[in-house]
Amino acid sequence: MPSSKVDFTRKDSLAVITLNRPEARNALSPDMVKELGDAIARCSRPEIRAVMITGTGGAFCAGADVKDFVDNLEDGGPEGLSPHLRQLADSLHRDIIVGIRRLEKPVIAAINGVAAGAGFSLALCCDLRVASADSRFIMAYAGIGCTADGGSTYMLPRLVGLSKAMEIYMASQPIGADYARELGLVNQVCPAENFERHSLEMATRLAEGPTKAYGRVKALFDNSWAASLEDQLDAETDAISNIVFTSDFQEGVKAFTQKRMPWFQGR
Repeated sequence: MPSSKVDFTRKDSLAVITLNRPEARNALSPDMVKELGDAIARCSRPEIRAVMITGTGGAFCAGADVKDFVDNLEDGGPEGLSPHLRQLADSLHRDIIVGIRRLEKPVIAAINGVAAGAGFSLALCCDLRVASADSRFIMAYAGIGCTADGGSTYMLPRLVGLSKAMEIYMASQPIGADYARELGLVNQVCPAENFERHSLEMATRLAEGPTKAYGRVKALFDNSWAASLEDQLDAETDAISNIVFTSDFQEGVKAFTQKRMPWFQGR
């Protein structure tokens, strides 16, 4: 049986998904896409209240495995590679990107090194991104004459604007961690020597937060792109009138009036 290239561990209510193919800079093979999709599906369990995705070695994720593309191209030509890429992209999109966006809990990308191509896209689709100071970001697609996938054509212009998104795609040049923070691509940058501890502490805090409220606001944000102001206000009204039935809301307002820290349980 082949060894797993995606590790799944639990730290209390936090799930940690680690891409573990360091010899290929955690490049996504078809098997890894399947394993990652399965790991994300496991995170829908209610006892998991936050998710952290990271990588081993010096890379977060170097994108898709281009060697796999070449092998398929040499074996079957463009007619053989095209359906292979369609299936791979479809699995990436439906099982990973949509899977992350539909999780009703925070998902944090802990970017420990290079995030390129589909790895860049994977980071963008997470709710929050914390990066090591020595991490690098690169679209990489244009460098091999390829269009972008992994939801980056949706997420990137919404984070940095259309013109800057086109520049990042066409330039296909690395972006350092500090500049990525200036652009709004990452939320926090921390020194490499403190990165693992800091990112884990951040994810753990979120796993101890009001999970139901986090999940519902995540959905409100996602749905806002296609909503009118009136429709969005109606959605907010529905959400806030229903959140009162959660134990976390009831605990939160009582703790506020009693001037103590709330104890959220994700219910």
